Amino acid sequence: MADELLKDFNPFDIFDAEAARLDRFFSSLDDAGWQRPSRCDGWSVRDVLAHLAGEELYNHACLDGTVPDLMSRLAEEGIGGYNEFNEWCVRERAGLPVADVLAEWRTKNAETRERMRALGRDAVLDTMAGPYPVGHQTFHYDSEYATHADDVGAPVGEDESDGRTLWRVAVGRFVLAEQNAKVQVEQTAEQIFAAVDGLTATLSYPEFVEATVGRLPASHGLDPRIASALRCLA
Repeated sequence: MADELLKDFNPFDIFDAEAARLDRFFSSLDDAGWQRPSRCDGWSVRDVLAHLAGEELYNHACLDGTVPDLMSRLAEEGIGGYNEFNEWCVRERAGLPVADVLAEWRTKNAETRERMRALGRDAVLDTMAGPYPVGHQTFHYDSEYATHADDVGAPVGEDESDGRTLWRVAVGRFVLAEQNAKVQVEQTAEQIFAAVDGLTATLSYPEFVEATVGRLPASHGLDPRIASALRCLA
């Protein structure tokens, strides 16, 4: 049933679109733009780019079937978890010219997108969580790229905003179902109803998306227990 949520969306087209959005935005920045804070706590826009470039180590390891080798390498570096890996990726590129980091990300991500599309959504990758369908993994990448595009303020056109929100709602609902999250989620034509442990909330589609990626501001007022239950993609 969860797969039905994604059947009308092409994960590879979405991945291309979100990568292109980030590329256009990154290519437009001056020195001040690179140093501007992002929505990621403690990270500048430049740090977000460094994170995306470094993350391609993992993406390519999944494609190459070398995830255990990467984990061994990281263990030797004293990197023991996902957050530590992210910070390591940023540190490793801190002294490099930003043009070099952008070129690294642009080249390696293009290869990732090309190889995943060639494999097709029903093929299987070796991931840290074990064998996983390429299509599902690509939807996870789609969500991450869209989230980071919003984190750095990459523009979204009015003509694409509604469609972008719809696929992000679908991915959020899919991942919650995949994780057997204890929160009950029901989608109407305009809103999302969420319930957990007797608590309920009604969210707009954009609010639901922001909740699934942990980007709802504290001022929103959503009960922290519901917010925690909905967070599944970041």
